[in-house]
Amino acid sequence: MSYSLRKLGLVRVAVGTPELRVADIDFNLRQIVGLAGQAAERKAQVLLLPELCLTGYSCADLFYQPLLQEKALQALQELARLSAEHSLVLVAGLPLALDGRLFNCAALIASGRVHGLVPKTFLPNTAEFYEQRWFSSARELTSDTFCLDGERIPVGTDLLFAAEGFPACCIGLEVCEDLWAVEPPSGRLAVSGATLLLNPSASPEVLGKRDYRRQLVCSQSARCLAAYAYASAGPGESSTDLVYAGHSLIAENGLQLAETERFSFDSQLACADVDLERLVLERQRNASFADSPATATRRIPFVLKDVRTKIFARPIPPRPFVPEGDRERDVRCEEIFAIQTTGLARRLRHTGSSQVVIGVSGGLDSTLALLVAVRAFDRLGLDRRGIQAITMPGFGTTVRTRGNAEKLADLLGVSLQVIGIDAAVRQHFADIGQDEKNHDITYENSQARERTQILMDVANQLGGLVIGTGDLSELALGWCTYNGDHMSMYAVNVGVPKTLVRYLVDWCAETGFSGEARAVLHDIGATPVSPELLPPDENGEIGQKTEETVGPYELHDFFLYHAVRLHYPPAKILAFAGQAFAGRYESKVILGWLQVFYRRFFSQQFKRSCLPDGPKVGSVVLSPRGDWRMPSDAAVSLWLTEIEALG
Repeated sequence: MSYSLRKLGLVRVAVGTPELRVADIDFNLRQIVGLAGQAAERKAQVLLLPELCLTGYSCADLFYQPLLQEKALQALQELARLSAEHSLVLVAGLPLALDGRLFNCAALIASGRVHGLVPKTFLPNTAEFYEQRWFSSARELTSDTFCLDGERIPVGTDLLFAAEGFPACCIGLEVCEDLWAVEPPSGRLAVSGATLLLNPSASPEVLGKRDYRRQLVCSQSARCLAAYAYASAGPGESSTDLVYAGHSLIAENGLQLAETERFSFDSQLACADVDLERLVLERQRNASFADSPATATRRIPFVLKDVRTKIFARPIPPRPFVPEGDRERDVRCEEIFAIQTTGLARRLRHTGSSQVVIGVSGGLDSTLALLVAVRAFDRLGLDRRGIQAITMPGFGTTVRTRGNAEKLADLLGVSLQVIGIDAAVRQHFADIGQDEKNHDITYENSQARERTQILMDVANQLGGLVIGTGDLSELALGWCTYNGDHMSMYAVNVGVPKTLVRYLVDWCAETGFSGEARAVLHDIGATPVSPELLPPDENGEIGQKTEETVGPYELHDFFLYHAVRLHYPPAKILAFAGQAFAGRYESKVILGWLQVFYRRFFSQQFKRSCLPDGPKVGSVVLSPRGDWRMPSDAAVSLWLTEIEALG
């Protein structure tokens, strides 16, 4: 299946570093033509080229030569014809003589015309830089247009380029050093509406500058809630005193999407699909952005062709909540654990309690909650025996899960009680006239509520707190019993999605334990997710597997992140999921579980409207006191209608 980038709010941006000869404009133009052809083959819609790429950045006093200036303008007109040939938006750099001054400019070219010229504002003039010798700052402009072949071309730093029929795409330009200034012009342009910021640059390479440049580009994209593309001059520039590496980057809201190879004499190109629709939505929900004063700008319309693609040029991780790489995993897991344990420790200090009660089942969630409680008690210098772990075997409990719960409690040195619930639940069935052979929702929820009652009452006996074990994914799907496992006195896992819970338990096994404790934790991680409310199968194994009923948690966590954190509509979620899970789930399977997700997410909001306290961990949280406010009786029909149309 192919997708329209425009309908999904995406633009494919390319950053290019062409092979270059200083002052050889014909050669440089030929290299740009070849690079533009490559960009068109990769279905790029916008191609950003380096600063002064038509002449070379390091021309020095040759910039004063009228022949060089005139030839650069002729090459600019050739680029205009090239833009029409490839239906490509080009941004290129050249020197521009205007009103007796020379300016270092970026030109935006589309549909066979030069739409505007943006001069550089901040001219570096220290260390290796001497730009003020040749160029004037944009502040010295005395005209706001330039005549090129009989046409008046807008000139200035107040230009915004707006794509016709695509409101999310608005381009702002700044040049090289402008980004390194205390207050880059891109900030003002972003507040005024620019979602795609383009910077033609010539940044010489010195030790350590690559990492700083990455940080600068990514940070500015995050600060501006924008996509930021940066194209830098390559090794073809003069090596008299400096070396240029051609380090070009594309970032979106703090995340690097693509970069070119450095130190290559051949032309380099990198592409990425930037999500401008997402950035618009981020700005709508960001009060600081909304409060920032906009400035007067001139909006110049241009035509941006739409393209269709089967594969998106951007990373789409199938597990957006889970860190990639061992190093990142260790850092992220330690941070999550610190947030969870600090939240619980603060609550214990406030209540003056040295007792907590946790229902342990031998499953992932209760194991993580128990590990958090142990770390919190250790931080506060409290005796671990004050952690009362209670395992409550019922109709669905297996030998494997009960054994793991009991072993882990013993190995961690916490107190353990075994309280069977069969008799109490059967008495309750007799009281309400429930047939034990009828394995309906009453059969299941009665067990969950009996367990919660035990936990609450034991907590009262001890003067302690009941620690909730339910995770973020269960809350999103409503996969919890109202006033059963849904309720606690402090819920440490409410900000942790299921895919991350498993990751955290495995991480704890590897970094904090050895021997039998590690083996038990790994076995818990390998146990199928189940509430164990229905009887085991004939082999005594878990008969009720959650993911067979509600769907794979890796899919639901993907849906949750994109629907709640990024506010994507179903069509966009399906398109991205198709790439993220290619070869693992067919499109119709993903679509089916997506429908389940939306039905459950809307119908189960009433459970999230009365959640107990618990710490926010990541960028998605469903607490009614935090990031997510939703009426419990909101209609889901709008989203289901779109899903049905996708089928």
